[in-house]
Amino acid sequence: MVVDRLVKKTGIQERLADSLGTCLKLSDGIAEIEIIPNAGTEEKPDSITFSENFACPEHGAVIEELSPRLFSFNSPYGACPDCHGLGSHRTFSAELVVPDPQQPVYSAIAPWSDKDNSYYLSLLHGVGQAFGFEIQTKWSDLTLEQQDVILHGAAEAVYFQSDSRGGQPKGYHRHYSGALKMLQRNYQETNSDSVKSKLEQYLIDQPCETCHGKRLKPASLAVSLGQYRINDLSGVPIRECLERVNQLELTKRQALIGELALKEIRSRLQFLLDVGLDYLTLDRAAMTLSGGEAQRIRLATQIGAGLTGVLYVLDEPSIGLHQRDNDKLLGTLRRLRDLGNTLIVVEHDEDTIRAADSLVDIGPKAGVHGGNIVVQGDLNDLLQSEASLTGAYLSGRKLIATPDTRRKGKTVGITLKDCHQNNLQHLDLEIPLGNFVCITGVSGSGKSTLVNELLHPALKHHLSKKTPFPKQLGEVKGLQAIDKVITIDQSPIGRTPRSNAATYTGIFDAIRTIFTETIEAKARGYKAGRFSFNVKGGRCEACSGQGVNVIEMNFLPDVYVQCDVCKGARYNRETLQVKYKNYSIADVLNMTVEEALENFQNIPRAASKLQTLVDVGLGYIKLGQPAPTLSGGEAQRVKLASELSRRATGKTLYLIDEPTTGLSFYDVHHLLNVLQRLVDKGNSLIVIEHNLDVIRCSDWIIDLGPEGGDKGGQIIATGTPEEVAKNPKSYTGQYLKQVLQRYPATANLN
Repeated sequence: MVVDRLVKKTGIQERLADSLGTCLKLSDGIAEIEIIPNAGTEEKPDSITFSENFACPEHGAVIEELSPRLFSFNSPYGACPDCHGLGSHRTFSAELVVPDPQQPVYSAIAPWSDKDNSYYLSLLHGVGQAFGFEIQTKWSDLTLEQQDVILHGAAEAVYFQSDSRGGQPKGYHRHYSGALKMLQRNYQETNSDSVKSKLEQYLIDQPCETCHGKRLKPASLAVSLGQYRINDLSGVPIRECLERVNQLELTKRQALIGELALKEIRSRLQFLLDVGLDYLTLDRAAMTLSGGEAQRIRLATQIGAGLTGVLYVLDEPSIGLHQRDNDKLLGTLRRLRDLGNTLIVVEHDEDTIRAADSLVDIGPKAGVHGGNIVVQGDLNDLLQSEASLTGAYLSGRKLIATPDTRRKGKTVGITLKDCHQNNLQHLDLEIPLGNFVCITGVSGSGKSTLVNELLHPALKHHLSKKTPFPKQLGEVKGLQAIDKVITIDQSPIGRTPRSNAATYTGIFDAIRTIFTETIEAKARGYKAGRFSFNVKGGRCEACSGQGVNVIEMNFLPDVYVQCDVCKGARYNRETLQVKYKNYSIADVLNMTVEEALENFQNIPRAASKLQTLVDVGLGYIKLGQPAPTLSGGEAQRVKLASELSRRATGKTLYLIDEPTTGLSFYDVHHLLNVLQRLVDKGNSLIVIEHNLDVIRCSDWIIDLGPEGGDKGGQIIATGTPEEVAKNPKSYTGQYLKQVLQRYPATANLN
């Protein structure tokens, strides 16, 4: 649109301004002025483009005014419009949906083989008729086109037979959208949590095709600071990020403007380095951080704030830390203290306890045997206290002895070749079976990736074929020596008050059977179901056998209030009238494990399982104690007790990730005895661990490193604890050498 024509001369400024304003208003902020030379001259026409926007003069691309929100993927102004700042999409994976290509078509699609799949059989049969295959054919024998049709659908309508329910007339046409789209639609539309949780195992995160995982819109990624864009700084390890910030090529004016901001950035990056997080990237998703990493990030934030006179409360900051990283953490805590702050730390780590200025020891034991202040004072007071278990282990009066011999293990082992996921740098390693094996290394060196993301899926694939073989693992040998794999972590044994140690371990089944054999129960005709708080008949119906009523608080956590009818007993009056040794079933659930063992010691079915709970150091918990009230360490030991009470096959492989989290010296001692018993039965045990007491009591160590992140993922040392302690390249070996000198080997493990 031509807005105005002007001749260059004095006095046209006002008209020019009005015309330009009209032009910019009509054209969203862009105006072009054509300069036409006088007739008869050799000058060529020229044009000048003006813009009110942040626009490229060559291409016309426009971005909004630069502001912090433009570089935040949590803001709609900066987030990639396709993935909304997540950097990825959750989609169904063809490899997970079809984990075993050797299965016939009718059972190859895993989500459809777990249920009554007559509908899906009819669907697949119709696709087979249209594209020339039988549903009895092996998936691997189908052509690529046939596999693609089943997974991604057909462009044309497909002929189907009516199913057994007669929902359609015999012979009809319908568009088939493909298994993956049908699963995606089912996942998005279902309101069932159980259906969602089942389908989630087949989902993977695919990088966003628009931002390629960078999470920001193209305009945000186009802005440079010096020679770097924002993803060039946020997508590299923190140590490299600091180097790049120091190497920024800025003009004097830019350097002056950014002086304060750059100083703050360098300071905060240095704090992250000081707490041992040099291997993390700034754009690392929070949900992928371990508890220890998240805690150290919060610590670095507090140090950076430079506050004084603050009371900090830290709950086990050493969780998940290698001893080398723990030393860095202690230095950070001292700096916070020296700034004029007060730190209260709940901790079991020996170095942290010894570094404290003042100590409060609570105990002497756990549960009903604890709750008292045993010692309050300095380290000497703790070491000299006869009543303190912590003091006993620190002073050497009690100790976790180093075994004088290491198991030779079985003649076969598991061989892993070309492990290259995340930080792992194409490792080849052998894991001996029939041994207590520790996977060690500094934080971020690749331990969890090796065990949880490569070895475990490979074992599951070998045993059931329902899990695909991990792509980042070249080859695995020796799995024929394993008939069962069990992962024992610190996740809850249940998420509602209905779950407890008695039900999880099977003790409650034996106890209910004992009650049915009483004279009163036989006279009333009560069966075992009568004494279950999960079954109608014997339970209190006012609370459905929970003993509490749940009050939903909408946006707040649910509140549990004791039932007014049964007063927390869980059962109705008639059921509570049946007694064994003058105890009702509710009284038994209220007993500690030790009390229950005393009362049921003549009942082998119950006594053996109760004894196992005592052996793992859980004699103080109540049989009916709700699962949500158990700590992570307690839940893990309940699982261990359940495994110990089962008959050993000698071919079971146990995978345990940092079992000492939240455990005292006394608890670690009990745990080690349990772990050794598992291996003594002929089983194999692989433990990811930083605790030096566990490491020195193992048979074999595989140490990864040398550092975390991209500088880790290599095998630094393998062998017995004594052999690894001699390796000067191993950080684990350096600290292990000290602890082996302090606790020399002895034949008395207990």
